[in-house]
Amino acid sequence: MAPLGKALIVLGLVMVLLGTLVWGLGSVPYLGRLPGDIYIRRDNWSLYFPLTTCILLSIVITLLFSFFGRR
Repeated sequence: MAPLGKALIVLGLVMVLLGTLVWGLGSVPYLGRLPGDIYIRRDNWSLYFPLTTCILLSIVITLLFSFFGRR
């Protein structure tokens, strides 16, 4: 159980660091407004689905995990 505890502590520290960055920066420019993000606005409702942003973040996270996951 010791490795699990260490992993949870590291994950918690990473989340605190990312939360501080997001709070300090306010927002990341252009993230969420990329070409391919779906935004539909009608009279009394709107739909926003950041498709391209999700794909881009998925690729970046996959590359980070594959880079740091190798031993």
